[in-house]
Amino acid sequence: MVPVGAAALATQGYRHDGGEQRMIGRLQAAWQRRSQVGMVDAYFRWTLYILPWLPVFGGVAPVMGNTGGRPLPVALATVAVGLNVVQGVLAVPLLNRALDRYLKLGATPRGLLVVSGVLTLAAEIALFALVAVKGTADKESLGTLALAMAATLTPFFMAHSLVVSKRRFLGALACVAAGLLLLALFTGFWLGSLMLAIMVVFAGVWSLGIARPTGWLLGVIRKLDAARSTETRLAVAEERLRFGRDLHDVMGRNLAVIALKSELAVQLARRERPEAAEQMVEVQRIAQESQREVREVVRGYRRADLQAELAGARSILRAAGVDCRIEGEEETRLPPEVESALGWVVREGTTNVLRHAAEVRRCAVRTRIDAHRSVLVMTMENDGVTHPPPAAGSLPGSGLKGLRERLHPLGGTLTSGPALNGSYRLTVELPMGAATG
Repeated sequence: MVPVGAAALATQGYRHDGGEQRMIGRLQAAWQRRSQVGMVDAYFRWTLYILPWLPVFGGVAPVMGNTGGRPLPVALATVAVGLNVVQGVLAVPLLNRALDRYLKLGATPRGLLVVSGVLTLAAEIALFALVAVKGTADKESLGTLALAMAATLTPFFMAHSLVVSKRRFLGALACVAAGLLLLALFTGFWLGSLMLAIMVVFAGVWSLGIARPTGWLLGVIRKLDAARSTETRLAVAEERLRFGRDLHDVMGRNLAVIALKSELAVQLARRERPEAAEQMVEVQRIAQESQREVREVVRGYRRADLQAELAGARSILRAAGVDCRIEGEEETRLPPEVESALGWVVREGTTNVLRHAAEVRRCAVRTRIDAHRSVLVMTMENDGVTHPPPAAGSLPGSGLKGLRERLHPLGGTLTSGPALNGSYRLTVELPMGAATG
């Protein structure tokens, strides 16, 4: 038998492991819900948040080992390390808001900058006092303290470099370095002042070289994402304009003829001429013809060239930053009506990719012959569908419904829905008899 205590411990361990797994699962789900831009943004931001801790552990913490065990140096070193730890914690909201200011997403965090400046100044005073207490005879200890002083400056410098221009930041560094050198004229401490000036410049340039490129990269990524969204909207708008042009070509001339013949019929009717009835019959014929042509436009019975649609899909998707691969489009010669139907499938599929798959990176269009079932199969598959659209049968629009209507006379079928790894697949199957004519 298992002891009661052991069973309780095992149960507690199971619950603990289950809690950890649930927490990890929630974190993974939250991460996967982010867009690609959101993932990149979070990665760069948290990398920047971690960087201020490197000076804390690599530059300031070693000071604790050079106190000699005396109470006053230990107290000063503890104060310096504690202030830098607080500075590291403060760096998360400070750098977050400073990055938002650099990206023009928020205001300058003046309050946090003031607090960070006060903490930095207090830590520097503690380190200077430690130098005064220990003296400058021990060169190794002095080098450790000098490194700690430079490391203490970096969190504040990183945030400040993001909220002011490069020219102002570098100008401020030059002024501080010049002030330290002028201080040497009055104190005669040339070596110490020169070392301090070098430390300030080094810490400032290092902070500038870390923080500003991070903000610049995030800005470029956001601009590229905005350009891609604009490209997507333009592609959808171009498709609408093309449909509008087709409708205008069909209806413009016919409506003008109807208006002209109706006016003529009115004039003839007023004169009680028998030709008025003939003109109205002609108006009726043109109206019926226009109605048929409009149905053809809406249902897509007008020819769509498959090769042109494939080339257009490749061009517009690559312009939107999507790796588009087209396979097997020249393996089979297809009848005109089949090419037209498949061309409309490619056109509608491309429009849906651009409209619904905000994070799409790859799209593949494949045409093949399934010899076992004697069908031609075209698949259009794309990734990046974080929230897949509903099944084709439940879509409120007429896009996929119209494709089914085009394929039905050819005996074809269309299926669509989410596939593996967050991708979305559109599949068209046509009997070999229809595909080969």
